[in-house]
Amino acid sequence: MDTMLAGRFHLDSKKFAVEEVPIPVPGPGEVLVEVKAAGVCLSDVHLIDGSLVPLFAASDTVTVGHEVSGVIHTLGPDLRRGLTPGTRVTLEAGKTCGTCAGCVRHRPCTRMLTAGIDYDGGWAEYVVAREDTLVPIPDSLPFDQAAIIPDAVSTPYAAVVGTAGVRPAQSVGVWGVGGVGAHNVRLARLVGAAPIIAVDPLPSARERALAFGADFALDPAAPDFADQVRAATDGRGLDFAFDCAGVPAVREQAASVLGPGGSLILVGITPRPLTITEGLTFNYLQKQVRGHYGGSPESVSELVRLSAAGRLDLAPSITDHIPLIDAADAVSRLENKIGDPIRLILVP
Repeated sequence: MDTMLAGRFHLDSKKFAVEEVPIPVPGPGEVLVEVKAAGVCLSDVHLIDGSLVPLFAASDTVTVGHEVSGVIHTLGPDLRRGLTPGTRVTLEAGKTCGTCAGCVRHRPCTRMLTAGIDYDGGWAEYVVAREDTLVPIPDSLPFDQAAIIPDAVSTPYAAVVGTAGVRPAQSVGVWGVGGVGAHNVRLARLVGAAPIIAVDPLPSARERALAFGADFALDPAAPDFADQVRAATDGRGLDFAFDCAGVPAVREQAASVLGPGGSLILVGITPRPLTITEGLTFNYLQKQVRGHYGGSPESVSELVRLSAAGRLDLAPSITDHIPLIDAADAVSRLENKIGDPIRLILVP
């Protein structure tokens, strides 16, 4: 068999379709992975709806998908790691560019490229991956759970332990308890944050947040919202507020309930300007705003170990399994929040 199915997005026509394409061949330093599971992320939806524009796309058509797990199928030449066919792996959601002819003096380029956006991802039966982006996974970790680690879990993990550096007993607020925010709640609890306040307009999302470890779940539209946050934090305000929604109004609200020295962590992304209208009190209370983007290679490996050790059960995060051929339906379900999914998994 020389062809496979792949979910392809055409950048010029803005059309998405599952198509039959040639199975890719791994080059030097690469391997071919047989895909077993691929997550459906809001970034995928935003690519397809046109609100996310690739900055470094190498062609006018890209295979979507940056949350991928599978089995090494074929080894390319000149590998440096002792990889073998049959090894179970998850793939990091991005990679550094490396050396490209467009760089000044051909120096190594360290810009980050995102799988399924800048280069072909894993909504396919097979995917080529650079060997340094592979993270082995144990037999005890199911493919569907492993697939979502490189973004849905590692992004909030890196935000909690890296960008914010949350310590035990510090108060945390999480705005938007969807695919990323739900894991932000779980990871904040894992590191000992207290209290954890989840904020979401959907009652079902608030109920889920409580099940995932939040101490309080609030409606952002409540007229006494700020009073509820103050009461939950004994009048101190939040040490950290995580915007997992990428919505300007969320950032305004979150910043307003930070306590002295509190930080707003921008996890959700948006092309819209960042505006904070608060005046002198922002300076007086020495509040901060910190940008955050994605996970890191270290976070993926650490989360695989935590999951394998039983510290983090990701089974509740898997909402449904959908055949790859029905990828467009999965996109529609996530875009319209049908069933309020955390993560939908495509299965080739």
